[in-house]
Amino acid sequence: MILSVCLVGFFVWLGIAGHQLAWWILVILAPFLILGWVDVLQVKDSIRRNFPIVGWGRHIALWMRPKIFQYFVEPDTEGRPFNKLQRSLVYRRSDGGVDTNPFGTQRNLYAEGYEWMSHSIAAIDHHELPSHPRVRIGGPDCKQPYDCSLLNISAMSYGSLSGRACAALNGGAAIGGFAHNTGEGGVSPYHREYDGDLIYQIGTGYFGCRTKEGRFDPDLYAELTADDRIKMIELKLSQGAKPGHGGILPASKVSEEIAEIRKIEMGKAVISPPYHKEFDTPIGLLELIKRMRDLSGGKPVGFKLCVGHQAEFVSICKAMVATGIKPDFISVDGGEGGTGAAPLEFSNSVGMPYKEGLAFVYNTLEGFDLKKDIKLIASGKIVSGFHIFKALALGADACYSARAMMLALGCIQALECNQNSCPVGVATHDPALTSGLVVEDKKVKVANYHRETIEAFNELLGASGMKDLDMINRSHVSRRITETQTARFDEIYPYIPVGCLLREDTVPKSYEMAMRLSSPETFLLHQPLSKLHI
Repeated sequence: MILSVCLVGFFVWLGIAGHQLAWWILVILAPFLILGWVDVLQVKDSIRRNFPIVGWGRHIALWMRPKIFQYFVEPDTEGRPFNKLQRSLVYRRSDGGVDTNPFGTQRNLYAEGYEWMSHSIAAIDHHELPSHPRVRIGGPDCKQPYDCSLLNISAMSYGSLSGRACAALNGGAAIGGFAHNTGEGGVSPYHREYDGDLIYQIGTGYFGCRTKEGRFDPDLYAELTADDRIKMIELKLSQGAKPGHGGILPASKVSEEIAEIRKIEMGKAVISPPYHKEFDTPIGLLELIKRMRDLSGGKPVGFKLCVGHQAEFVSICKAMVATGIKPDFISVDGGEGGTGAAPLEFSNSVGMPYKEGLAFVYNTLEGFDLKKDIKLIASGKIVSGFHIFKALALGADACYSARAMMLALGCIQALECNQNSCPVGVATHDPALTSGLVVEDKKVKVANYHRETIEAFNELLGASGMKDLDMINRSHVSRRITETQTARFDEIYPYIPVGCLLREDTVPKSYEMAMRLSSPETFLLHQPLSKLHI
């Protein structure tokens, strides 16, 4: 500090003495000297305080590290959350380019975790299969069933994504004939821009159909869901990115547009609780689903969850049996999900991964003989046709994808979704950045990616020798569990007999605790573990 003051004084003295070059040197040095003084005087960063100016090198290196690692260091098969091979696959398909692979696989087929599908000698020409297979969603009480694509856009709200990103996704859905989940932030004009099919998601904030007190408003809901573009309604119980965690929308982000879309008061922070105010029991949940189905004119209504306490889902199934009320579909999200911002502990350590969650939900519905009336939608890093095949083998009827659709929009996995600085305009509201996302171009890329991925799934289905989606089961997919041992999915995630949970004497050992803890009248674990004697 003293040295810098002396240095400035020296050059000022030279300048006064008539050495004009001294003033130019001082002009060049001044920004660095000011920055150094700021570093020394600030008290929050020890590195910068002890090593002024030079200490900024650490921050620059930390900022550059993910970029350098992604482009120059990480192997093609080991990047996270999505590796380079997965990202490149989406980019090539969205661009309509070549998606074939030269010179064999780059994956280590003998590494633990490697998975593959069993093909058939009696393979089928995939051109004989429906080019766009669809699944009808709608149980016995549904009056307006929906024929759903095998791959759809997962829940992403306007707010988390830019308006242009939402519009491009909806345009892609309209071109490709698949569904676009609105996310829990309400139905924005951008979701409606191209008349693509919509799945209206409702979270704990009831955005778009809420009273001033934050409760469910049946009149607003009925008015909104009368829109023919809304094909299904999804009640969100939890999500893979942050299950059991509510959201906070700061007052600064509540613009006039957001306030109108979400039916909230402008200029006031909105806190979404981690639980629903409209019900607190499994029976109450089903009664709300029935009410929502009736108010929508009989459209399919389901719920989304990331599996937590297994006994709670068993409680919901017991309530279905007791009341006869069933959702038309259940969306199963995995703990590996997430597109925007979530607390680190929740992203890394909360929620069941989607494979285990999906297998458990399917088995439980079968155990109560409920699956025949309920469709399952899987969500959890679905990128390729093989991912769709695996999901269907585990019990899904259709799939959601969020981040793959973002990649199709041009996402470069910059990992800045939570900073309003997304460089490609997908997850930001900065006009200077969103201007780079050209909707007319990106909507075609989203449709291209969807079409090519469905075609890839059809090729796999043909290679397996099966014509019917219902024929796919867990025996058709295998995983390497050690370098020398493999197991089929039906061995790793064994089925349970249909109806076995309806009688006490046929309950499988793996379900005994959940069955004892569960009740259709409460989500609380209603027996202390000390009384279970398991």
